[in-house]
Amino acid sequence: MTLFNDTINIDKSVSLAEGKLHENLINSHIEEKQNLTSDFLLLEFSEVWELQILHFLVFLVLYVATITGNLLIIFTIALDHHLHTPMYFFLMNLAIQDLGEISAIVPKSMMNSLMNTRHISFSGCVTQVFLFVSFIASDIFLLTVMAYDRYVAICNPFQYEIIMNMKDCIKMVGTTWISGLLYGALHTSGTFTISFCSNIVNQFFCEIPQLLKLACSDSYRTELVAVVLSIILLFGCFIFIILTYVHIFIVVFRIPSAQGRKKAFSTCLPHLTVFSTLVFTASFAYLMPTLKTPSRFDLALSVIYSMISPLLNPLIYSMRNQEIKVGMKKLLRLKYPSNST
Repeated sequence: MTLFNDTINIDKSVSLAEGKLHENLINSHIEEKQNLTSDFLLLEFSEVWELQILHFLVFLVLYVATITGNLLIIFTIALDHHLHTPMYFFLMNLAIQDLGEISAIVPKSMMNSLMNTRHISFSGCVTQVFLFVSFIASDIFLLTVMAYDRYVAICNPFQYEIIMNMKDCIKMVGTTWISGLLYGALHTSGTFTISFCSNIVNQFFCEIPQLLKLACSDSYRTELVAVVLSIILLFGCFIFIILTYVHIFIVVFRIPSAQGRKKAFSTCLPHLTVFSTLVFTASFAYLMPTLKTPSRFDLALSVIYSMISPLLNPLIYSMRNQEIKVGMKKLLRLKYPSNST
């Protein structure tokens, strides 16, 4: 009987020891995972510090040019009462979204190059994904609304003021902002609920495809479904805009005067150029298979859709749109008055 009790006690001790060991292994694994994802390491453009400074200066020039151009668009439209129309109201909101989009990712990349580091905190990465995706989505939704605005203005001009009244325009813009935020929240939650087996992000900012590549298993399937739905939504916006412009161009080519056709094209072509640049580069960046080491082409696509598109918007609109040109001249004349008498 004593031997039997001793055997039971030994078995209990072994079981407790095994349980304790298993618990320690689990805790150690959890702690290791927490340490692994407490921050991420972003892509550095070069290991040579001088080249990192060059990267900092290039990004600084692009960033300052983008901020200046978009602020110029915003103040020009806000201060010129001749530009208080639906089309320019939409354009002003597009400029605000472009400011948010580039400010979500570029300052951190510049700071890392200047400080010779690659780190971004977990919370910083979450914030970057949420803001960047929200602004990109809002951009696309707003560009779709702007296509509808051009369609009504050219194909149904006599009903334009009734259909595109300011109250409805504010509702449309509000819907694009709210939809963008919800879209960003969906992708952010889908991305950061997965388990990461690495913290090395092969991109100069926290980009969803590069983060999904770090997933330990198939836990990223939820976000993959969200990406597929996003592609369908993006394709729907693209088809809507293409069909809209088919109708617009049919009407424009029927305008008898060359001046009338030129004016119609001057308001349509900038919008079509901006939308095409953003959609095609972003689609390539998100649909192409992610490589272990990003190619120069991948980096170029990321730079174009994340930095060049916000820079192009004010340039394209200011070059192609006569009313914006006149408004900017008025604004600059007010700010820097002539000394001539």
